[in-house]
Amino acid sequence: MSNRNKFSLKYGVAAAAFALATSAFYGCSNSASEKELPIYGEREPVERTVNGETVVDTLYHQIPDFAFVDQDSQRVTQETVDGKVYVTDFFFTTCPTICPKMKSQMLRVYEAYKDNPQVMLLSHSIDPTHDTVAVLHDYAERLGIESDKWHLVTGDKDSIYDIAMKYLVPAQEDGGAEGGFTHGGHFILVDGNRHIRGIYDGTKAESVDQLIQDIPLLLNDKKDEKK
Repeated sequence: MSNRNKFSLKYGVAAAAFALATSAFYGCSNSASEKELPIYGEREPVERTVNGETVVDTLYHQIPDFAFVDQDSQRVTQETVDGKVYVTDFFFTTCPTICPKMKSQMLRVYEAYKDNPQVMLLSHSIDPTHDTVAVLHDYAERLGIESDKWHLVTGDKDSIYDIAMKYLVPAQEDGGAEGGFTHGGHFILVDGNRHIRGIYDGTKAESVDQLIQDIPLLLNDKKDEKK
């Protein structure tokens, strides 16, 4: 089994567990003001020297630098989302299975926050050979979305699959699957420091309801940081 296949199996299960754990966490909270979103992903030990002694710090999992191109041929990098709250997912335009449901649910998020400049959406095509800039542009026009709010990106296939792993989302080519690809249907909520703060089922309205309710928690965190 390849590393990517092992990842898909491992994190397909893990993402579902995270979603359940998050739901349980919310169930213990009495009000929105009491909620604090967790930070997902394995922590990484980093050594540094303090007063001549080696100290080991533990850093939270962080989305690495990236570079893709969106539906308007604009370069999209980590700087595009720097300091913003964003929701990301993985799809392909010819997907015959879960993508239509994901699309309708992501449109709900778009409509809820289209007038808030601190919130962005970022969707990665896992079929970059077919999903060229022109194809994504046409797809975006049919959705009726603004590219500065919702970026549909394409790029190097390996780079897209690698970044999917960092988002804890399985994505890969699969000749036995409908459409030739398999991918998780999760929406990933990321804060301004590129930490994963929520994992939601992008095919279910109730899960996306929770996502829409959780975004203000991160926006409030940003306000508190500025005080």
